[in-house]
Amino acid sequence: MRVGLSGASGLLGRALSAALTQRGDEVVVLTRPGSAPSSHPTIHWDPSLAAIAPEDARRLGELDAVVNLAGAGIGERRWSLARRREIRDSRLTATRFLAELLARAGGRSHLVSASAIGYYGTRGDQTLDEASPPGEGFLADVCVAWEDAAQGYAVAGGAVAALRTGIVLDARGGALARQLPLFRLGLGGRLGPGTQWVSPISLDDHVRATLFALDHRLTGAVNLVAPSPTTNAELTRALARALGRPGRLAAPSFALRLALGRQMADELLLSSQRVVPARLVAAGFAFEHPTVDEVVRAALD
Repeated sequence: MRVGLSGASGLLGRALSAALTQRGDEVVVLTRPGSAPSSHPTIHWDPSLAAIAPEDARRLGELDAVVNLAGAGIGERRWSLARRREIRDSRLTATRFLAELLARAGGRSHLVSASAIGYYGTRGDQTLDEASPPGEGFLADVCVAWEDAAQGYAVAGGAVAALRTGIVLDARGGALARQLPLFRLGLGGRLGPGTQWVSPISLDDHVRATLFALDHRLTGAVNLVAPSPTTNAELTRALARALGRPGRLAAPSFALRLALGRQMADELLLSSQRVVPARLVAAGFAFEHPTVDEVVRAALD
């Protein structure tokens, strides 16, 4: 299989690229101006200017699938107005242009486009699957628009899957990498009340589920989360156990809001999302790390 990949330099992109290459697929990286050189064949594009050379556009249309992971990180700094615009535009601009290019090429490729469980907003104890409606808030609005941008390709007759990713746990990046130094010093603890539901997944299972979506040509929304959602307090205890350190402290909600701003703290750290991977389970996908303890252990290995 020849697979195009945008966002190849991020944590998910690097892991997926390695897995595709290891199993014998050809990876073609979509690169923007100023991107670091890649060892893979490249297609040069600039979504911000809707620019791509005719030869690169033709090569894009020859791919069996395209995995779109492009987008600015949501947790790297405070959500100023400019940062919120960057988070939104970095996703929508690239996804719309990619959908347009694939439609022009005749709809041969399978577009597997990133989304997130932020789609559901904060929903308390409600169990959420792919049929659940969207929630409210900045991240929910971004995810709805992000998925709509990819659906432009489906309207043109292409196959589109939206991967609603949960909290990907891996020691090399993301939220866990920022928390680990505190936990290793014995200063880790729950966030806010700790009763809020979280829906993690190991990096290995995220990659395997993405490959499964490609191989089975899944379409529509697909939740990429482990089958056993947990609470923030339970995740904290699992991490403390795995590290052999105490995890009894707590970061009060007011302190998180003061440090990050109310909107960012409420939507990233204090929101409650009890999400299950109904589509993957129904399609026969087998998780290697289905429980929170297994997800944590895999993240630390």
